[in-house]
Order: sequence, then C-alpha cells, then structure tokens
Amino acid sequence: MTTGTLPRLLRCRSLWAACAALLLLAMHACKAKQPVAAAESPANTEAGKPAWVAARPVDNADYIGIGSAPKSRADYQEAAKKNALNDLASEISVTVEGNSLLYTLDRKYKFDEEFTSSIRTRTQERLEGFELVGSYADAANYWVYYRLNKAEFAQAKALRKQQAINQATDLYARAQASLKEGNLRTAFDLDLRALVAIKDYWGENDQVMLDGKPVPLANELFSNLQRMTAGVRLAVLPERCMLDWANRFRRELLITASFTDRGKALAQLPITISYPGQAGMVAESRNTDADGRARTTVQRTDLAAPAPEVVVRLDAGALVPADLDPAFTKPLLGSLAIPEVHVPIDRTMPKVFFKGNERNLGQPLADGPLLMALKEELSMRGFRAVDKAADADLLVDINADTREAGESNGFFTATLDESIKVAERRSNETVHEAGKQGVKGIQLSYAKAGLDAYKKAAQELRASQVPELMNTLLQ
Repeated sequence: MTTGTLPRLLRCRSLWAACAALLLLAMHACKAKQPVAAAESPANTEAGKPAWVAARPVDNADYIGIGSAPKSRADYQEAAKKNALNDLASEISVTVEGNSLLYTLDRKYKFDEEFTSSIRTRTQERLEGFELVGSYADAANYWVYYRLNKAEFAQAKALRKQQAINQATDLYARAQASLKEGNLRTAFDLDLRALVAIKDYWGENDQVMLDGKPVPLANELFSNLQRMTAGVRLAVLPERCMLDWANRFRRELLITASFTDRGKALAQLPITISYPGQAGMVAESRNTDADGRARTTVQRTDLAAPAPEVVVRLDAGALVPADLDPAFTKPLLGSLAIPEVHVPIDRTMPKVFFKGNERNLGQPLADGPLLMALKEELSMRGFRAVDKAADADLLVDINADTREAGESNGFFTATLDESIKVAERRSNETVHEAGKQGVKGIQLSYAKAGLDAYKKAAQELRASQVPELMNTLLQ
C-alpha cells in the first residue's frame, strides 16, 4: 500500500459513513409519516402533557384532527382515532358555490343539509396521506393527534374531481345519443349515473365545455333530467272510460307515450295505472312496447268512489337503477315534474225489470218485502227500474213463500224459502241465481211468524245477497 492510498481509503470510508447516516435519517423521516393503518407511537402516560392536548395547534400548512375518548370505554383507542378523523374531516370545509347544483336546488327536502353531512363522511373515508403526530393518555382519557398536508390533499382531490367530471361528461354524451334514438329509459339511466358520478362536487364549481358552450355540468345534467320527464307525453284512448252493462263494466284503454322534442315513440317506458277498485285502489305497472304503446283493462271499479278516474303516470322510480344510492336519487326525483294523464270513469248501471211472487202461507203479499228491499238496494247503487221488460237490460225474478213449522208454548214458527234469478234480457241467459231455505220466524201466530221470517230474510238479502249479486255483475 502506497502512502497516497491510505488517505484516499480513509476519505472513501468517511463518505460511505456519511451516506449511511443520511439514509438512516431519511428512513426515519419516512417512517414517521404513516397513515392510520401504520403502528402508532405508544401513549406516554408518564411524560408531561403535550402542548397539543392543552391547546389546539395552529398550522397553516396542515389540516389538524385531535380526538379523545374516556379510558372507561373498552374501545377507547379506536374511539379516539375515529374522533380525531372526524375532527380532521370537519376542518375540510364544504362551501356551496352560487352557481352549483346544491344552490340551485334551494334547500329542497333539506337536501343540501343531508348532502353536506354525507360529504363529510365520505371525506373521512377518502382521507389519504394523513400522519399520526402523537398520542397521549392520562389516568382518565386517551388522545390522538393526526395531521394532513393541505397541498397534497388539494392535489389528490383535484385529480379525483377531474376523473369524475370526465366520466360524467362521457355518460352525458351517451345519454344524448340514446335520447335521439327515442330510448328515454337508457338516456335517463346514463344521465342520472353521470350526476351521481360527480355527487361529491355538487356544491362546487364544475364548469365544462358542452357543445361548444361553457356550462355548470351538474346543473346541466339535472336540467336534462327535468327536460326528459317534462318532455314525456302520455295519451289515452278513449279519453273517457265508459263502463256499462253492454261491455260488462270492462273497458280496454290504449296508452301511448312519446317525446315531444322529437315526436318519437318511447319504447320500454315504465308507467303506472291506478283507479279505485272494489277491493281498494288498483295499481298496475306496465312497460310500453316497441311502438310506445301499452294496454290495460279497467274493471271491477268501486261504485261508491266519488268522481272515479284512471290515472296514468310516468313511473320515474322505475327509471332509477337499483344500484344507485336512494339518499341522492330520491330527492332528485322529488324535484322533477312527473307527467300524468287523468281519464274520467263514466258508469251507467243497467236498467232492470223486477217481477216478484211473494206469498205468506200461500197467500199473496201486496208489497213483497224482498222485492222492495232489492229495489231499494239496487237503486242506491245506480240501477234503474223500468216498467216494461222490453226496455230492460236485466230481468229480476223473485219467488218466496212461507210454511208452518210448528208451535211450542204458545209460540208459532214459520219458515221461508226464497229464490232470486237474474237474467240478461236480450239473450235470456241466467247471469245470477241465489236463494235461502228455511229462514225462521217466530211469533204469536203462523201469519205473524211468516212476516217475521220475511223481515229476517230482507235483512239478510241487503247484507249478503245484494253484494254477491253486485260481485257477479261487475266482475
């Protein structure tokens, strides 16, 4: 080894030692900046209380999150971490811009309040790059201190926002193409997905170039949803739903759906059809066919309903994909104008010719109790009595008689047998038959017992047999 070699060797060893020291310092610095998933520094219960526990630090470069939890909780460490992250997220303020969608919605349905709350939740979920500054515990409580670099967070957010805007712009273009083809269902789906894609930025400035014009993207998407629903035209033929005995109180309606802006038939458009039925409100769902048409049959309507009508309505809820969060889609739908059309139901009840043969112990009754009861009940339901069979739609024939059934301790029993037959006058086809056998009456004479049996039979006719007859005629 020469004399000059030794100094050079010593200088190299010094250089390598210096590099190693710098490398260790760099590794230590990197290790200090870890997300929450990394191992935390242990809480120091013996050292003095850190300044950040006594007073909140002021840091213009970082967002700060400090959380605590009582050690009496079994999960006090996790609770303190969660509170610290909540505190960190709360520092990232959400300011609603004047030209944003949230501002446009004007606090409808408390939408912006709920949205701001959910924004904070998602902000916490998306916090990246934050680091643990320290933790501290005393005998009663546990504290955690996180911080997040504002510049790094802003850069990451801007990247996510641009990606969301790019996705939304692409979905919007596809929605417009689908609408030109008359496929409103797909267009609505794509437009709504575009709006949800940028939901984190509904309160912010999101101006983009669309068709050569600068527009706020979320507002444009929402306006497009409004134009789509408002542009749906529903038509029903016939314009009044006539129900009578000639069509057996059944009527088919033809529904057509088109888009006014282009006059195209709307295929696979979901609609709802409702009207008052005998068992409650009838609600049906239909999709239009390839020609934008759908059919329904109105039947078994509620005769007591005031001003009955058929309501045909765009089923906007069915346009919303099931995988989208209702917390966002429901308030949006509530802000849209949903088209509907009302079709009055006109009911004309049949003309009826009544014929009765009612006897008590074989003797004719001048005013048959059963015939009178049936006339009154049907008249209250809109049926019209006529004097000539030739003028009637229905022929009603009642036959009844009583017979002696025995005496006991001075009380006499009579039983009544009765039958009711309803026929269609033109075809003479029987449409309904009913009757009762052995209706008992008890009184101080057979004649009075027979009248008592008629009284009971009339009550039963009103309560049971007339509803059964109505059910037969209107089914």
